[in-house]
Amino acid sequence: MNEEQRLIKACLNGDGTAFEAIYRRFAAKMLAVCHRYAHDKDQAKDLLQEGFINVFESLSKFKGEGSFEGWIRRIMVLTALEHYRKNTRERESYGGTVENLYEEFHPVSADDIYSQMNFKELISMIQELSPAYKMVFNLYVFEGMKHEEIAQKLSISVGTSKSNLADARRILQKKIEKVMLDPK
Repeated sequence: MNEEQRLIKACLNGDGTAFEAIYRRFAAKMLAVCHRYAHDKDQAKDLLQEGFINVFESLSKFKGEGSFEGWIRRIMVLTALEHYRKNTRERESYGGTVENLYEEFHPVSADDIYSQMNFKELISMIQELSPAYKMVFNLYVFEGMKHEEIAQKLSISVGTSKSNLADARRILQKKIEKVMLDPK
């Protein structure tokens, strides 16, 4: 039995130090996951806490198939999805129009982006997307979901999922180009 399995077993037996050990082991990585779905740091922390509550409440359901970290990550994403669904009014009021969305743009290569921007800047740009665009973008790009699965999870059409992804990419392209052409 490896250390992870021992911690899981101890948690299932009510050992508070094992809960803490699991939290400490995975909190930073899972906060990064939550941060992609949140509007800001505080909301990401709230999602993280809610996600870990869900992890600990569902721990007996972990079958040991696949990685424990992957299982926790999936719960964090599902927690973010649940939060998104519960806050549809927020989603509608937070979104907006992006001026000059259809202006001609000049593609920027990935090498240029990587050399001039850091990960935090990119995540910040993703966070500025409307909740609908951000959710579809994150699920498609970071979670590897197909449009059919995204549509089902968000109760939207496949076409809406595809449109939101395309719009999110266009918006991010504009933001990246602005940074690349006008560095501070």
